[in-house]
Amino acid sequence: GAGGWSPLVSNKYQWLQIDLGERTEITAVATQGGYGSSDWVTSYLLMFSDGGRNWKQYRQEESIWAFSGNTNADSVVYYKLQHSIKARFLRFVPLDWNPNGRIGMRIEVYGCTYRSEVVGFDGKSCLIYTFNQKLMSALKDVISLKFKTMQSEGILLHREGQNGDHITLELIKGKLSLLINLGDTKTHPSNAQINITLGSLLDDQHWHSVLIEHFNNQVNFTVDKHTHHFHAKGEFSYLDLDYELSFGGIPVPGKSGTLSHRNFHGCFENIYYNGVNIIDLARRH
Repeated sequence: GAGGWSPLVSNKYQWLQIDLGERTEITAVATQGGYGSSDWVTSYLLMFSDGGRNWKQYRQEESIWAFSGNTNADSVVYYKLQHSIKARFLRFVPLDWNPNGRIGMRIEVYGCTYRSEVVGFDGKSCLIYTFNQKLMSALKDVISLKFKTMQSEGILLHREGQNGDHITLELIKGKLSLLINLGDTKTHPSNAQINITLGSLLDDQHWHSVLIEHFNNQVNFTVDKHTHHFHAKGEFSYLDLDYELSFGGIPVPGKSGTLSHRNFHGCFENIYYNGVNIIDLARRH
């Protein structure tokens, strides 16, 4: 239509912000210049936020992505995002524009409502899921979740057995550490402990995704698209673990020996264990 956004001053400090009203999954964006003018943007950045205060830049191929904009006022330049954004607020930040005109933009955003289950933890609580051992395969475990926090330390996930075997996913100095402890070093001398660290600055109050897949003694550990594959020898496929998972902390202090871990303080979204929606289950029971 006629018109469009054109700030009084054309410089690198201008931006156009959209409030979508609720958290939305954004799959594509499109831009035009100002109607019937010589004002159009030739490249721009896209930023997004859940609350409108803490912003993140859209990245592609591990770098901040500058979108190619328009070459005239009226052609529509449509861009399908390589990976969708989940946010309530968007900001279009012009980088360059027509040298014979000013900043001018008309924009369109494409997407749909984002359905999610979110639960908050206050640093003193945890969510315990006890499952039926008959329903599970001892050889396959898949756990996925998203989290966001401002704290650099905290337990995300813990599971242990009678003889000291345990698996712990913990945030330590803003990095995620997956610790697999095979308990008794006398019976498992070769692989008594496995510790893998992924990610950094994960305490930035943005959502981060985690996926742990355990098939026999093959484990895939993924944090925000970065995956560490490893093959554990010997007894790893026979971990003696309880049929209980705790999220956000260790339920009984001192249960894992003398460990003094901090409980998680922040939010979890869409926790799944072998296809079971844990947060939805907690809400209904």
